[in-house]
Order: sequence, then structure tokens, then C-alpha cells
Amino acid sequence: MKLTIEQLKSHFPQPGRVEWIGVREARGAPVMVLNEAQANVGTGLRGDKAGVRPGGKRQVTFIQAEYLPLVQTLLAKPALSFADLRRNIAISGVNLNALKDQIIQVGAARFEITGFCHPCKRLEENLGHGTFNALRGHGGITAKVIQDGNISIGDSLQVISG
Repeated sequence: MKLTIEQLKSHFPQPGRVEWIGVREARGAPVMVLNEAQANVGTGLRGDKAGVRPGGKRQVTFIQAEYLPLVQTLLAKPALSFADLRRNIAISGVNLNALKDQIIQVGAARFEITGFCHPCKRLEENLGHGTFNALRGHGGITAKVIQDGNISIGDSLQVISG
């Protein structure tokens, strides 16, 4: 059977896995590392700054866990952490960039992937010269919550539809 490009885009060899979760109470605030988080429709993760502007397309940010060693190498910073990259959820085992425009389920929550999460000047200020370019193409994805639910470390990411 010959598959269409749209069908191919919805096939993944394995589910993803939640490796890390973090929230920031306000812009510029330190990241609080969590073992679990509550995703809420319209506002993102409970306790995160994204909830200040309800209804946006950047309620939750995801980053590819496998990118951390790459970015560490590109920046020559072996002590780099997910908190330094200021995203909400690190996922391993699935190509996040391939999820654009998909509906996914992570733990009990569902998300609509709305776009790519490009690096910002704050990361350059925090991590040093060259950070912006080191993260280009590796910044992750943005999403909005479309179904409330709890997310915990170790939960799987499943693609629901495209």
C-alpha cells in the first residue's frame, strides 16, 4: 500500500517520553523544576507565566531532550541544563519538529502544536555570545492546551492526529 505524505507525517516509530518539566512564575524569573504539572485549557501549565495572557498560541513550550548535549557542545558549556534553556517540557524519543500542526497527548493532557519555539535574546544574555545561533533549529515547539490534564516525568507523548 502506498502512503500519502499526510499519512507519513502521522507515523512515528515510538512514543515520546517526558524527561523534565519546568515553569516560571514571571518573565525573567528562575525556572522551578517539577516532577508533575497540571495543564489547563487556555492558560498552559499551572504556575507558569504563559497563563498571564490566556488564549495564546505559546501556552506551553517543548524542547527535544536529545538536543541538550548538542547545544552543550555548540556552546562549550558542559553544565547546561534544561532550566537554562527556559522551556516547559523536555521530551525524548520523538522528533518534535515533525509535530507541527499535530494534536498530541502528553500524560492526561492534549495539545495543539502551534509552531516552532525560536531562541530569544534573553537566552543570549543569560548563556553568552553565540547562544542564539547555537539554538537555531533546536529551540523546540510551542503549543496550546486543548484538554486539561496532569503530566508527570516518564509520561508518554502520543500523536493523536495531524
